[in-house]
Amino acid sequence: MDPGLSPGLDPAVSVVSLVSLLACLVQVAAAVLLTHWFGGRSSTEDRWTLLWLFYDVIVHVTLEGPFVYMSVCGSVQSSSGPLAELWQEYGKADHRWLVSDPTIVSVEILTVVLDSLLGILLIHAVLHTKYYRHFLQISLSVCELYGGWMTFCPDWLMGSPNLHTSNWLHLWVYLGFFNLIWVLVPGLLLVRSWVALKELSMLQTDGNQGNRKKL
Repeated sequence: MDPGLSPGLDPAVSVVSLVSLLACLVQVAAAVLLTHWFGGRSSTEDRWTLLWLFYDVIVHVTLEGPFVYMSVCGSVQSSSGPLAELWQEYGKADHRWLVSDPTIVSVEILTVVLDSLLGILLIHAVLHTKYYRHFLQISLSVCELYGGWMTFCPDWLMGSPNLHTSNWLHLWVYLGFFNLIWVLVPGLLLVRSWVALKELSMLQTDGNQGNRKKL
C-alpha cells in the first residue's frame, strides 16, 4: 500500500488530502469565531457577509500568501513543509500551481495584496455601516470573479492540458467546490449591492418628489 494513502478509505483520499481538508475546516471555524466576536450585533445578512469576508481574507493570507512566496522564491514543487505539501496536493488537480506558472502567480499576487486589503476594509465598512460599503463590496467581488476567470480561461483555451479531472476528489472538491464558491458568493454579493443601490436610488427619488410637492 502507498504510505500516503489512508487505510480503509477511497484510494483517491490520502493522508495529505485529509489534513488539507481539515486545515480548511479550521479556517472556516476561525471565520465563524471572528464573525461571532466582531459581528455579534450585526443583522443576520451582515453576519453571513462577515463570515465570508473573514474566511476570504484568512484564505488569501494564510494559504495564498505562502503560495506566492514559494512561487516567487522557487516553486511549490521544490518547496517543503506542511503548506508546500498542501499546495502539492492541490497541484495534483492543476499542475500549474506546482511550477510557478506566470499567469497563476500574477493573479495570486494581486489576490493576496489587493483582495486581502479590500476584504479587511469591507469588514470595517460592514461593521460600522460606512457609506463606501457597497463600493468596496462591488470592487472585491469583481476582483474575485476576474481572478477566477484568469485562473482557468488561459488553460481552457489551450485544451486544459494542466487540469487533471480523472480523480473525483481533484475534480469535484479541489477544482469544483473550492473554486465555485469564489464565483457563487461574489456573485451573490454583487446582486446584494445592486439591490441596496437600487433601494437607495428609490429613496432619493421619493425624497426629491416629496420636496417638489412642498414647493
